[in-house]
Amino acid sequence: MASVRTDNGSATIYRHPEECPFCHHKITPLNIYGFKNETTFDVLQLCPNSMCRKSFVSIYNITSNQFTGQTTQGTLVTKDFSQTINEISASFVTIYNQAYSAEQQHLTEICGVGYRKALEFLIKDYLIKKNPSEVEIIENKLLGQCIKDLIDDKRVQSVAKRAVWLGNDETHYIKKWEGKNLEDLKKLIDLTLHWIEMEALTESFEEEMPD
Repeated sequence: MASVRTDNGSATIYRHPEECPFCHHKITPLNIYGFKNETTFDVLQLCPNSMCRKSFVSIYNITSNQFTGQTTQGTLVTKDFSQTINEISASFVTIYNQAYSAEQQHLTEICGVGYRKALEFLIKDYLIKKNPSEVEIIENKLLGQCIKDLIDDKRVQSVAKRAVWLGNDETHYIKKWEGKNLEDLKKLIDLTLHWIEMEALTESFEEEMPD
C-alpha cells in the first residue's frame, strides 16, 4: 500500500510491480504521479536501482486501485539454454525465445502457437541428430508419429507426447485439455528438454569413458 499524487489529490494504491521492466531487478518502485482515466489508473513510477533509474507506467484497476500486473514495455528478456540443447537445435532456441517475447508482451493468443512450433523443431532436430540417415522421413512425418515411432527413451516420449497435446490445443478452435494452460505446456517442454539433455550427456560420457 502506498500513496501517490494525482491530478485530483492523492490516492492510495495497492501492490506494486516487484520487478523493473528494464533492469529486471527486484524493486519497490518510487511513485511519481498518477493519472486516472475511464478504464485504468496509470501510475508513473521510477526504478530506484542506481544503475537503472528508468521510469515506466504501471496499470492499476480504476475501481480498486489494485495493481493489474501490467507495466509499459521495458526490455524483453530471453531464456538461456544449455550448450547441449543449442547444439541439438539452435532453431528451437530461436523460436522458443520469439514465443517468450510474445508472452512478455501479453500476446497470449499467439505465443502458445510459437511454443508448439519450437517443440516440433526440438523433437525433429533431436531425432535427426540421432538418425542422420533418416532426415527425409523425419522431416515429412507428423510430429506425433515421430514421437511414437522414433523416440526410444520412454521418459522423453511420455512428456513430449503430452507437450504436443497441449501445443495442439493452442492452435485449435476448441480446447481438448480443459484445465491445462500455457504454463503447463511450458512445464512439459522443460521436462522434454531435461530428459533429452540427460540422455545426450549420458551418451557423451559413455563414449568418452567406454567400459
